[in-house]
Amino acid sequence: MLAARVTAFSADDPLQGLEVGDAPAPDAGALPPGWEVVDVRAASLNHHDLWSLRGVGLRAEQLPMVLGTDAAGVTADGREVVVHAVVGGPDARGAAADEPRTLLSEKHPGTLAEQVAVPSWNLVDKPAGLSWVDAACVPTAFLTAYRMLFRSGGAQPGQRVLVQGAGGGLATAAVQIGAASGLEMIVTSRDAGRRERALALGAAQAVEPGARVGRVDVVLDSVGRATWEHSVRSVRPGGRIVVAGLTSGDPTPASLTRVFFQEISVVGATMGTRDELGQVLALLARTGVRPVVDEVLPLARVGEGLARMWRGEQFGKIVLEV
Repeated sequence: MLAARVTAFSADDPLQGLEVGDAPAPDAGALPPGWEVVDVRAASLNHHDLWSLRGVGLRAEQLPMVLGTDAAGVTADGREVVVHAVVGGPDARGAAADEPRTLLSEKHPGTLAEQVAVPSWNLVDKPAGLSWVDAACVPTAFLTAYRMLFRSGGAQPGQRVLVQGAGGGLATAAVQIGAASGLEMIVTSRDAGRRERALALGAAQAVEPGARVGRVDVVLDSVGRATWEHSVRSVRPGGRIVVAGLTSGDPTPASLTRVFFQEISVVGATMGTRDELGQVLALLARTGVRPVVDEVLPLARVGEGLARMWRGEQFGKIVLEV
């Protein structure tokens, strides 16, 4: 089958280790009980794919490894599904219940392929109103945004939420579902065009990084070092900063004096549960919110999509059709 795999690590030029070509297809007859094969119809890219190519979360002895965490497709019995990428952990049931928590492409082959094998528990019915491309955008970006806003962040309608950085899949998803849920969404970006597009998606304000925004109830920060001081200064006393990534590295210093003096909560978030994936899919189906898609490419051109994401040029999700 055609697949995109990491074959070597390079921190400075991650695409050096990308191989797009023939790879062994999952053997349905050899899978553990409770696992099944999904014929992938669409898969989307995430920064996790670039981290894998840079050697984060993988060991050399695991290579080659099929990349990808997000996919939507069809099972052998014709069921249209969205794949939940978190295998194992405390929220798992069925065949993967006893496995340590991991994401597809970290221990088990990922979704950037014509087929992917997953536990049956990890499959959620695709709403009929969502296209394959739309559905493939949900499992990482929208699920993480949903968890950051409502579970980790505890946001309530009418509250103010600051999203650091506009343009990526996570940020655009947060703006869309936050605005649809009655939150006042504020976004930062260096690029005026991206700020305008964020406003069109429902953001109440879009400002340059570091600009004064008044006190907010919740901050969503997946950037890290470049935005951390602004996040700490912007959140109200007793508010929450939800962290779901460090694309610019660990913050130094961490501004802990302000954190403890103003009793700010710093909460981590990674993906979400299978049940939460069902909830966010239902939210999209009910509200008509659809992912912002930057570009759709065939699987064979995955390198172009990864290069665009590495350069930070995308606004929304990059999706591969299979």
